Amino acid sequence: MDKKELEYQILELKDEYLQLQHNLEKMELVKGNLAPLEKRLAEIEEELSVLNQKLREWQR
Repeated sequence: MDKKELEYQILELKDEYLQLQHNLEKMELVKGNLAPLEKRLAEIEEELSVLNQKLREWQR
């Protein structure tokens, strides 16, 4: 995986994260089931952490 691919994946995950946050806010208003959204948000945070670490290694 090259630097551009890492950057693209990071951008896609950030976009998905923002969409999920928006959906989570809507679900909170209607008292919906938040667990699946919260789980995916945590997964994205972990994926972003790993990808950002890889990107930092590329920049060394």
